[in-house]
Amino acid sequence: MDSHVTVKEAVLIIPSEPTPFKILALSALDSQLFLGFNIEYLLLYKPRPGWSDRGRVTARLKAALAGALVPYYPLAGRVEASPDGSRLEVVCRAQGALFIEAVADNIVMGDLERPPNHVTEWRGLLSLHLADLLKEAPPLVVQLTWLADGAAALAVGIKHCLCDGIGSAEFLNSFAELAKLGGGLAALKLKAKTVWDRHLMDPPMPRRLSCGGVHGSGAQTHPEFSRVPDLCSFTSRFVNERLVPTSITFNGASVGELKRLASSSCRLGDSAFTSFEVVTAHIWRSWARSLDLPPNQTLKLLFSVNVRSRVKPSLPSGYYGNAFVLACSQASAKDVTEKGVGFAAMLLKRAKDRVDDEYVRTVVETVSESTACPDSVGVLIVSQWSRLGLDRVDFGMGRPVGVGPVCCDRYCLLLPVHDRSDAVKVVVALPASAADRYECLVKSPCT
Repeated sequence: MDSHVTVKEAVLIIPSEPTPFKILALSALDSQLFLGFNIEYLLLYKPRPGWSDRGRVTARLKAALAGALVPYYPLAGRVEASPDGSRLEVVCRAQGALFIEAVADNIVMGDLERPPNHVTEWRGLLSLHLADLLKEAPPLVVQLTWLADGAAALAVGIKHCLCDGIGSAEFLNSFAELAKLGGGLAALKLKAKTVWDRHLMDPPMPRRLSCGGVHGSGAQTHPEFSRVPDLCSFTSRFVNERLVPTSITFNGASVGELKRLASSSCRLGDSAFTSFEVVTAHIWRSWARSLDLPPNQTLKLLFSVNVRSRVKPSLPSGYYGNAFVLACSQASAKDVTEKGVGFAAMLLKRAKDRVDDEYVRTVVETVSESTACPDSVGVLIVSQWSRLGLDRVDFGMGRPVGVGPVCCDRYCLLLPVHDRSDAVKVVVALPASAADRYECLVKSPCT
C-alpha cells in the first residue's frame, strides 16, 4: 500500500502560544525499555459535506494541533536519555510535532475495514520513514490521508514513553475538541486538564528490611519479568514465519455466551467475570491451541492494568503519563488449552486483583533499579483499546467509523465497534501455519 500513498506536505507544527523552555524528567515507568516504540492509532471518517475544500479541513486540524500543543507542550519537545543514562527526559524547546497531509488515490475506506493482507500493508498511512526531513524524530506525528472515495484516514503516532493509552486518548479527544469547537472556552478548559507530575510514578528510597538489607529483585515476585525455557523455537517462529493479521468481532450475544461458558465451568454466576476477562481468556486459549505447543511449555498472558486509582494516594485527574503495569497470568500450555475458558478467565481475574498499591510500588522499584523487561517466549500481550474513548474522537468530521492500529502485529488489541457498545473487535497477527486454525477455534468457543 505504501506506493499508493502520496505525501503532499510534511510540516512541523509548533505551539500556538509561548510554552516553557525546560527539561522534564520522565518517570521510572515511562523510561522502561519495552516502551521504546510508538502508539499508533488509525481513525477512519466517512465523507462529509464541505470536504471538497480539503485545504480548509487541513488548516483547521493544524490550528487545533498548535493549540493542543500549548498545554501538552512536551509532545512538541524531543525525548533524550538523561546525562547519566538512567532515565529518559524531554527537552522542551517548542521544536514541534510533525503534521503530514497525503492522498491515496487507489484506496477506499472499505479496504481499511477488512484485515490487511500483511502486517505492514497500511504503513504508508503514517509516514514515519520521513526521517530525512528532520534531524531528530518528533514524539508526535499526525497524518491526514484523503482516500479515493472521499473518506479520510487520520493516523497518529505518539512515543509510548510520553503517554499511555489513557493519556494519549485524552490528548486526542482534547485535540479533536479544539478542531471541532475552535479556541476560546475549549482552549481554556484544555489548559486545566493536563498534569505532568511524573515524579508520582518514581520510587521512594529503597525500603529497608529489619535485617538491614533491601528488597531483592522484583523478577522473583513479578513473573512478567522472569525468563522461561523456549521448548519449541517459539521466538524464531514469530520472527521467521510470515505473520497473518486476523480480525474477529464478538457481539453482545457471543460475549454473553462466553460468560456463561466460563461461569459454568467454575460454578460461578454469570456476573463473576467481566467481558474483557472472558473474551481475552478465549482468545488466549485459541491462540495457544492454534500454535500446537508442547504441553509443558510455560505460557504467559500479559495485559495492562490502569493504576491511577489503585495507588495511594490516587493519581490526579489529567495525569497523562504511563500509569499502568503489566499483570501476568501464567500456566502450562496443557492447562491453558485443556482446562477451559473458565480456568483461563480465573487466572486473568486473579492477576488483575493482585495489582494494588504495594504491587505497583515494587514494579516501580524493579524497573528503576534494573533493565527488567518482559520476555517474549510463550507470551501473548493484550491491550484493551475498546474503553479508551477513541471511538469518540470527533474533529468536526463526525465520530470515527473505524478504530484500529496502523500495523497489525503479534500484540493483541481489543477495539471498539462503531455504534455497537456491547461488541468488541479483536485483532492479532499469528504465524501463517496457525492463522486459519486460530480463526476456526475463536469462532467455535464450545469446541
